[in-house]
Amino acid sequence: MNRISSWARKWGPGLIPLGLLWVGAIWTNTSPLETDIASRATAALKGTILDKTRISVSGRDVSLSAEAFSEEGRRSAASQVEAVAGVRLLDDDTRLIREAKPFEWSIERDVVRITLGGNAPLPASKARLADAARAAAAGTEVSDRMDLARGAPPRFDAAALLLVEQIGKLKDGKIILSDTAVSLTGMAREIGNREAILAALKNLPEGYSVKENAIKAPPYIFRANKDPVANTVTLEGYVPDNNVHAAIVAAVGRKFFAEKLVDNLKASAGAPQGFQNAAVAALGALSRVSTGSLTISDREVKLSGDALYAVAADQIRGGIGGELPQGWSVKADVSVKPVASAVDPTVCQQLFFELLGKAKIRFESGRATIDKDSMGLLDKLIETALRCPTANIEVAGHTDSDGDNTANMALSEKRAQAVSDYLIKAGLPPDRLKAVGYGSSQPVAANDTEDGKAKNRRIDFVVK
Repeated sequence: MNRISSWARKWGPGLIPLGLLWVGAIWTNTSPLETDIASRATAALKGTILDKTRISVSGRDVSLSAEAFSEEGRRSAASQVEAVAGVRLLDDDTRLIREAKPFEWSIERDVVRITLGGNAPLPASKARLADAARAAAAGTEVSDRMDLARGAPPRFDAAALLLVEQIGKLKDGKIILSDTAVSLTGMAREIGNREAILAALKNLPEGYSVKENAIKAPPYIFRANKDPVANTVTLEGYVPDNNVHAAIVAAVGRKFFAEKLVDNLKASAGAPQGFQNAAVAALGALSRVSTGSLTISDREVKLSGDALYAVAADQIRGGIGGELPQGWSVKADVSVKPVASAVDPTVCQQLFFELLGKAKIRFESGRATIDKDSMGLLDKLIETALRCPTANIEVAGHTDSDGDNTANMALSEKRAQAVSDYLIKAGLPPDRLKAVGYGSSQPVAANDTEDGKAKNRRIDFVVK
C-alpha cells in the first residue's frame, strides 16, 4: 500500500497532462474527419432536388434531414449520402414534402403590389414565377408568398408562366389556377387588354381550360373638344380600327368647316355596337356649338357647350338623341352663347363672304334638301345675320351649267328657298329675307372641270 501511494505521488502529477494530450489528440483527429465527411455528403447531394436540407456528422455517423419532392428522390438522396466513403451509419430523417389537393396557385394585383400565392412544385419553379412576375410588374412591388408542395399537374410551369404574363394587362384582379382550371377576375388596365388576355388564354397547355373569366373592360372612351380660340377640334381616345378612324376624320372635315383637326385617336378593340354612327352623329352636334366638349363612354354620349342662338340650343338638345343607335343614351348640357355686338351691313356682308369662302352649304344630289353636314356652317351664318338686324339679305342659289337651264333655274330657287326657310325657323324675320334662283347664269369658275362646276354650285348671302 505504501508502495502504491509512493508511486502515485511520484507519477500522478504527470498523468493529468498526458490525459489532456490524449483527449486533444482524439479531438484533432476526429474534427477534420467529420468536416470532410460532411463536405463530401453535401457534394453528393448537389444534383438532388431537396428542401430544408441539413447534414450533421458525429464521428463517422451521418444524420440527414430534408424534404423531398418524390419518393424516388427521397430514397436516392439517402442512398447517395450512405454511399459516401467513410460513412459508417446513416440516420435517415428525410420525408416527403406535403401534397396539395387540389394544387392551387394564384397571382393577384392591387394598387400597391403583385402577390404570388398558393403552391409551387419545385424551388426552381418558384424562382421562375417570381422572376416572371417582376418582369411583368413594371416597377410594382412583388410579394412572393408561394409554398412548396407536391401534386402539380403536368405542364404546370408553362401554364403558370403564361398566366403571370397577363397580370401586366390588369389594373387590379386575381388569377387562380386550381389543378388545370383557370379563373380570372378584375379590371383590365386599358382598352383592348381584355381581348388580349382572351387571345393569350387560347395558348394554355393541353388539358388546361378557363373555368371562369370575369375580367371587365374599362369604359370605351372617345373625346372631342372644340376650341374657338385655338381654332381646333381635338380628338382623343379610341376607335375600333383604321376604317372607322378614317370615317370619323372625314366626318370632322365635312362638319367642322374652319377648324384645324388635332388627331390623337388610337385604334383598339372593344367598341360598343353602333360606335361609328353614334360618334358621327355626336360630332354633328358638337359642330353646332361655339365652344364645347364631347365624351362617349361605352354607350353614353355627353355633350356640353354654347349654342350660337336659342333655337339651335333647343334643336341640339332635342335632336341628338334621335340620331343615336338603339340602346344609346345622351346627356346634353347646352347653353346659349351671349349675343355678339351688332355690326353694320358692310361688315355683315364681309362676314358672310368670309364664312362662305371657307365652306359651302351642301344639298342632297339633285335635290333641295340641306345636308346635315352643313348645320354648323348655317348656324354661323344665322349668328352673323342676327348681328345685323337692319340689313335685308338675299339668299341666292346657283348651279353649274350641266343639264337643262330651266331645271337648273328651278333647282337653284328651291335650294335658296330651303335655306331661307331654315333661317326663318331660326328666328330671323321673313321680311328681311328673299330667296332668288339664278341657275347657271352667274358662274364664278369655268364649267369645263369638275372643280369649277363644284364652285358654281353654291348659295350666296347678299346684303341689300
